[in-house]
Order: sequence, then C-alpha cells, then structure tokens
Amino acid sequence: MSSIELNIKNKVATISLNRPDVFNSFNREMAFRLQKVLDGCEVNDEVRAIVLTGNGKAFCAGQDLKEVTDPTLNPGFKKILDEHYNPIILKIRHLKKPVIAAVNGVAAGAGANIALACDIVIAHDKVNFIQAFSLIGLIPDSAGTFILPRLVGFQKATALAMLGDKVTAEEAEQMGMIYKCVPFEEFESTIKVISDKLAHMPTKALGMIKELFNASMTNTLKDQLAMESKYQIEAAQSKDYAEGVAAFIEKRKPNFKGH
Repeated sequence: MSSIELNIKNKVATISLNRPDVFNSFNREMAFRLQKVLDGCEVNDEVRAIVLTGNGKAFCAGQDLKEVTDPTLNPGFKKILDEHYNPIILKIRHLKKPVIAAVNGVAAGAGANIALACDIVIAHDKVNFIQAFSLIGLIPDSAGTFILPRLVGFQKATALAMLGDKVTAEEAEQMGMIYKCVPFEEFESTIKVISDKLAHMPTKALGMIKELFNASMTNTLKDQLAMESKYQIEAAQSKDYAEGVAAFIEKRKPNFKGH
C-alpha cells in the first residue's frame, strides 16, 4: 500500500495522504513520496489544479511520534525539518498551480500547517485544527510561525500556538484561517466544483497571483508595485488573456488552455 495516492482526472490531481491507521501522520517515506508527487504535478501539463486531502478519518495528525521515539528509526529533528517538512512547504508555495487543501478530518501539528500553506483551504463542519506542538513541549514548525500570524493576526496566532486550542472549521473560517467551512454532506461536491473551476481557469495567471502573494510577505510597497507591473505585462502577452478578452467581447464562455 502506497503512503501517497495520486489520481488525475479532468486536469485535477488529487493527492491523498494514505496512512489512515495512524491518522495520516508523516514518516520519512511518506514525506519523500509527497515531495516526489508534488514535483510530478508541477511538470505534468495535464495537471492544472491540485487537491491535497487525507484518506480515512483524518487529514493529517502531523509527525508520526513512533518514528521519532524509536532509536532504530529516528532521523532526528534536523533531518525531519530540513528534509521532510520544509521542502514540502516550499514546494506547495512555489508550485505554479493552485493547491487546494481538502481538510476531511483533524489537522494537527505539521498537518495543520501543511494545510494552511495551501492556496485555498476548505474543511467540513466536523473538522478541528490544532497547533498541538506546545502540548508536547515543541514549537510550531512547517511555517506555522510564518503563515498563521499572517492569517489570523499576531495575538490570535500566539494564543493558538501557546495554548494548543482546538479550532473548529467554522471558527477557522470566521477568523480567516481558512477559506471556507461547508456542511459535511456538501464537502466532496464543494471540492469538486472549486477544483474543476480552477483547473479550467488561466493557469499561468493563477501561478503569477501565487508568486505575487508570496513576495508580498517581504516586499516593500514599491517593490510589490514594480513586480505587479512586470507580471501584468507578461500576463497580457499570454494566449489565455487573448482568449479571455475575445470571450468577453463575443459574450461566450472562455476556453482557457493554461498558457
């Protein structure tokens, strides 16, 4: 059984974390496998949107603590961060295609922060998010200290990180942590509608939007305006822009090709 399942259909790649017996917690093999699959999606022209989800009851419970506490398996935290989680976060953020986190169950620790690193996070109303690190004497990793304050604010992020509170999906939407909380019964259909829409939008422009938002976290206003100008000129030269304008003038639905 593979720890990561990949299904590509209608230009949407669904990546499923597949260690349901341990709530899809990460071990070394699964971390490397996910990185390889993300790299494959980047270069596959048949993939124009990516959905990251989990099999079973959980999205991801973070690190498999059995691996960390077993002296014959433990790679050490330096390797775990430098070789497992940090590359995963960077690959998600720099993929020039939209990545949706379809949070189907609890997202804890690194699992929560991997979800929050995605471009759009959708969860159903039975899901909890937990910054569980402090509960075992650790600090948030997987970009938790970078992304969470930017989503919910400094004060709220500090409290969530220190207290390790459970945050329901409804609360997460209200505080701006995630894009949308939907009823459990509508979860799969919502993911399909949004992923299908993204997969048929102008992919090049979506990738540029992602790069611009990444840069905005450290750029000055002047730098950001210059980057917007550069990217807008490039976007205006794309075939999808020409198609979008033609479709608008002709009052028809555009047929974007992703370039």
